[in-house]
Amino acid sequence: MTTDMTNSAESDGMQTATHLLRTVWGYDAFRPLQADAVASVIAGRDSLIVLPTGGGKSLCYQIPAMVRDGLAIVVSPLISLMKDQVDALLANGVAAALINSTQSDEEKRVVADSIRAGKLDLLYMSPEGLLVPRTLAFLQQARVSFFAIDEAHCVSNWGHDFRPEYRELSVLKDRFPDASIHAFTATASARVRRDIAQQLELEDPLVLVGDFDRPNLTYRMPAADRKLDQIRAVIRRHPGSSGIVYCISRREVEQTAAALQASGISAEAYHAGLDDATRTAQQDAFIKEQIDVIVATVAFGMGIDKSNVRYVVHAGMPKSIEHYQQESGRAGRDGLASECVLLHSGGDVMTWKRIFELGDTANLDASMRSINAMAELCRGVRCRHAALVEYFGQEYDSENCNACDVCLNEIDIIDDAVTVAQKILSCVVRLKERFGAGYTVKVLTGSRDARILELGHDHLSTYGLLQTEGASATRMWIDQLVSQGFLNRVGDYQTLQLSDSGRKLMRREASVTLSRPAKRPTTSDRDGTSDDWSGVDRGLFEQLRALRRQLAADRDVPAYVIFGDAVLRDLARVQPSNMNAMRQIKGVGEKKLESFGPIFLSSIQEHASR
Repeated sequence: MTTDMTNSAESDGMQTATHLLRTVWGYDAFRPLQADAVASVIAGRDSLIVLPTGGGKSLCYQIPAMVRDGLAIVVSPLISLMKDQVDALLANGVAAALINSTQSDEEKRVVADSIRAGKLDLLYMSPEGLLVPRTLAFLQQARVSFFAIDEAHCVSNWGHDFRPEYRELSVLKDRFPDASIHAFTATASARVRRDIAQQLELEDPLVLVGDFDRPNLTYRMPAADRKLDQIRAVIRRHPGSSGIVYCISRREVEQTAAALQASGISAEAYHAGLDDATRTAQQDAFIKEQIDVIVATVAFGMGIDKSNVRYVVHAGMPKSIEHYQQESGRAGRDGLASECVLLHSGGDVMTWKRIFELGDTANLDASMRSINAMAELCRGVRCRHAALVEYFGQEYDSENCNACDVCLNEIDIIDDAVTVAQKILSCVVRLKERFGAGYTVKVLTGSRDARILELGHDHLSTYGLLQTEGASATRMWIDQLVSQGFLNRVGDYQTLQLSDSGRKLMRREASVTLSRPAKRPTTSDRDGTSDDWSGVDRGLFEQLRALRRQLAADRDVPAYVIFGDAVLRDLARVQPSNMNAMRQIKGVGEKKLESFGPIFLSSIQEHASR
């Protein structure tokens, strides 16, 4: 085929793709980088696409699967994620199916027959299921157009969720030489991207890296202080909305879920220690909006495709910034304003250290570097959006994001921070640099702890110097001095010692910034009550939400498969009176208009007639 013919074919393919975007998914235009990614898949050129959660990765392979002849195979790590995506595709009228270990032989035979008959556009499989020799041999007889490797960071040993079975996908190039391969992930450093391309043996891949910033998310990183009250406060800011609360341990998951339930909050627990039936039931209840809050370990999340999570709370530090970017990114995938709150304490680092030591000790140093970077982010006093974006090697060009606790002035920078720092550093010196942060806080705040009295530390000149500030603020300042390099935590017991810069600060030869939580209440204009709600009839929105929940229950699918929150808000804002007007709502494709349009229009008309 000549170059002109190739260009013409690709142009025709993109025209078809744009038409499908409008008629099937109900959107007028691709998001940034989506068009380039779609064009690459249509052209059959290998690609590696890094788009943040909510950036629309799925469309980058779902639309080309409908444009290209043959079968597109999507490799996905979790059964629940595959099922959600297939349910959503079927609701849009797309020929899709999945094969997994929970299916009966008859169910698998039906899918196999559809493949033989050429009736499917997309087939979802796990890497383990795909790599079974018998399955590979069967698929070699089908017309496989391309492979889409979802969660591709799992391929890399340098990634944050390495899975050995993903490495074996390198055989695809050999077994399917005519099929292109496309890797998709939300987070991958330059090193991880190179490793993914090498391990999958991608040939001259197009590499696209999207903007890591999520402007619709408001980040808050307060120190943990009466943690349950802090979690409840976030939930109260989002009444009736879906939220995730992440805890580090299973025990904390259970305790937190029970405490929220006792407060009258619709919540359930989710962690790997629960039996499969219970875990599946809790996840389904959350996805189908039968409960508002899921309290979980990080075992929860990768397997959901829920677009309308309005808040994510971390009840402790994640183990890396990469994990935080992915976990917090599960909020606001529909582009609407959402909130991410990370409650942290000095003990989180030690908790993770103990967990790391029980696991892969060969990577202990790398794991500790990751958690220490996470701690520095939490204790920092600069724009959270800027800090996150720059961690991933991108520039942030706004002086004020207006969407984090720092830029919203919810954190106070204390006056004369040098004097406060000198009091803390002086106490560490007088304790002969032999004690940890907890004990140092007690001395500085004038505790009558028996050990302090026994050792005579109540007679130190620094005893009680910060009594009026309280233990919480004092501990926060110690953590900030550590994160800024003035103090070091040393040894198994994490004793505090002054660094060279700390000694300079003692002599006022250096500057320091210390902060405390602001006295003013948390603002709410960036918590989902912004222009996203402008002109929306809240009563009608709730009525449509209840209708969506019922339709989803009748069809045994997640609620967002019917319509996302953004669609419901637009319906409650515009209040269309006929099918053509409803067709203009972003996110309403032809199949969904046919299936659900009359039902929703009837509900809107009923509300208007009251």
